Amino acid sequence: MDKPAGRREWLGLTVLVLPTLLVAMDMTSLFLALPQLSADLGASATEQLWITDSYGFVVAGFVITMGTLGDRIGRRRLLLAGGAAFAVTSVVAAFSTSPAMLIVARGALGIAGATLMPSTLALITTMFRDDRQRGKAISIWATCQFAGGAAGPVLAGLLLQHFSWGSVFLVAVPAMGVLLAAGPFLLPEFRAPASGRLDFAGVGLSLAAVLLIVFGLKQLAAGELAAPIGALVAGTALGAVFVRRQLRTSSPLLDLRLFRNRPFTAVLVALVFAGVAMAGVGLLVTQYLQSVLGYSPLASAVLFAPMGLGVAVGTMTAPSLTRRMTPATAIAGGLVVSSAGGVLLAFTGGLPLVMLGIAVLTLGTGPLFALGIGLVMGSVPPERAGSAASMADTGNYLGGSLGLALIGLTATAVYHGMFPGGTTLAVDVTRAEVAGQAREAFTTAVNVTGVIAAVLFAGLALLVRSMSRTETTTPAMAG
Repeated sequence: MDKPAGRREWLGLTVLVLPTLLVAMDMTSLFLALPQLSADLGASATEQLWITDSYGFVVAGFVITMGTLGDRIGRRRLLLAGGAAFAVTSVVAAFSTSPAMLIVARGALGIAGATLMPSTLALITTMFRDDRQRGKAISIWATCQFAGGAAGPVLAGLLLQHFSWGSVFLVAVPAMGVLLAAGPFLLPEFRAPASGRLDFAGVGLSLAAVLLIVFGLKQLAAGELAAPIGALVAGTALGAVFVRRQLRTSSPLLDLRLFRNRPFTAVLVALVFAGVAMAGVGLLVTQYLQSVLGYSPLASAVLFAPMGLGVAVGTMTAPSLTRRMTPATAIAGGLVVSSAGGVLLAFTGGLPLVMLGIAVLTLGTGPLFALGIGLVMGSVPPERAGSAASMADTGNYLGGSLGLALIGLTATAVYHGMFPGGTTLAVDVTRAEVAGQAREAFTTAVNVTGVIAAVLFAGLALLVRSMSRTETTTPAMAG
């Protein structure tokens, strides 16, 4: 039995959740600031797209490298360096004077952000060696991640009522200051022994493969075809070369042999496809609240909060479930609840059912994110925790991008099938003679998205339940 964590470790956890909150908020808060900053900087439609997407692109591309780099050079060292870089580039972003300057600053924020998420999760596994305490700490970490995502648009709306758009970036500076001041005293350093040289060829292959795949998926969501398919084919080919290299090298960037572990593989697959369902639902519901029900962006952000809060509540309560059932059963049961939330969305026709549907859908994912990530981290030796954390983060990013692309395209097809004369929802609802038909068609698209989510979550529940046959221990799960 490992020694239980003391006061220092729990204080350290409060420091670690700061970057977790900020990275999640940075992913969602910019949307409300975009109209104001675009007018101020004179950003074109293409530049606006890169301002919003450059951060996520770079985070997705670098997170694998940064997770492994932390194992090699020291997780605390990488976290503090990333925190300092995040603070500096946030100031640069806040005072950008041109769209190009802001796009570059957002890309630099992405590199810094990629150091934060795997480092925080890997440090938690170092600090909390007791299984019960580690499970609770990971639940708190996951709760803060999703609460930050839900709070981002709301906080941005409040800031924009009183300050300029730069305040959305400056809010990160004091939090990173706390991390830099307290981190050296509260966080332990960990560096994997005999970690070997960093595989620079693997870094290049993983970066190119992930960036091409994410770019292709996002462009598919935008309605293009030739360029995204080419990017997806190229990304997949480079990914295959990367896998082949990782299986042959003596010092791999990612230990792909971990996929021989059935529970590990099942959870990662579930994380990807849960991300697909949640991103697709989020895309459709936010448009539904604004264009069909007519709420303002800030009001829509508040009404959409149950999606993030549902995950937060689910992750906080997940560890207590393992007192009565195995982690696999708890995760599978939660996914069944999420499937029920999808069913509610399939029959939605107004605000109450939409809010109930997204709350139930996300509440059920709590055990997956809390217990599932704990299982992933508990499946690897301490020296590979950063690599495992980066796999989980990459799965989330890819799942979200895939959901926006595939479910977005499906919803568009349903919309035009129901309303052949339509263009886009935002345009059609401004035309009085067809606004009612447009709203009805888009409501049907939301219903179809609910069906897709329900089927995905039900299938994931069956997949995860099957892993209990090989589950002999419950690392980092018990509450």
